[in-house]
Amino acid sequence: MTLFFEQTLNGVQFGVMLFLLAAGLTLIFGIMGVINLAHGSLYMIGAYAGTWVAAQSGSFLLGVISAMIAAALAGIAVEFVVIRRLYRRDHLDQVLATFGLILTFNQTTTLLFGRQPLFVSVPEILQGSVELIPGLAYPLYRLAIIGVGLLVAAGLYLLINRTRIGMLVRAGSTNRDMVRALGVDVRLLYTLVFGLGALLAGLAGFMAGPIMAVQVGMGEQILITTFVVVVIGGVGSIRGAFFASLLLGIVDTGLRAYLPGLLRQVMAGSEADALGAGISSMGIYLIMAIVLLIRPKGLFLPNA
Repeated sequence: MTLFFEQTLNGVQFGVMLFLLAAGLTLIFGIMGVINLAHGSLYMIGAYAGTWVAAQSGSFLLGVISAMIAAALAGIAVEFVVIRRLYRRDHLDQVLATFGLILTFNQTTTLLFGRQPLFVSVPEILQGSVELIPGLAYPLYRLAIIGVGLLVAAGLYLLINRTRIGMLVRAGSTNRDMVRALGVDVRLLYTLVFGLGALLAGLAGFMAGPIMAVQVGMGEQILITTFVVVVIGGVGSIRGAFFASLLLGIVDTGLRAYLPGLLRQVMAGSEADALGAGISSMGIYLIMAIVLLIRPKGLFLPNA
């Protein structure tokens, strides 16, 4: 029971990290209609910028702020220089252009920081563990990630559903020409949305630093999973991204933790480990296929 609870928390923590990435991606994809493959690069930029500032200043908080600012500024620059010219272009043009951005960001990061991974230390206040139930001591830092993700989810819900900016974002995703006709600067609105999505990606990248190494190409490793979250949750739906992230996080963690052990009951250990790892890596894609068969537009409608 203790192991099950621990793996569930690990799944929630992974799901929260996915949500921080998927929330920005679903806003950009659902509202602006742009396939942004470089979203993972913004995740990487936030990780590197925050890690470098934290190492130089010794302050984890300054690292968090720097990660968000750096990723947001990079996102705004990308939107202004590249994405703005692609809104009315074919999706293939968007894929090619943003793939070129991935290569550019990766090579630039390599020139600045080298190929060796960087590591950021957990702040002293978040070091150690807390006993949640008898026999289960869970790391404080992972609990902090879960807490931050829940706060971001609540903040985005209020922003999208309870503010004027959120109203304009929802209207822009439905009928951008009508919003433009009413005097709203849609280009500025899109820039702000892109910057917000980049900011969340940068936050996710830096917070993942103490758990995973900060290295060139780290964004591409998680980008495909993030797209799966967006598809399952429903393109343009923040609520869908939240629930899909938690679902995939828990399922992926559970399969990797339990499936090899179950398969060892019926086959040799090495074969069970190999088959279990393969099936576990396919799990989220099987869920996506099932969801698309039942609800082709995802679990939630846009802006739901």
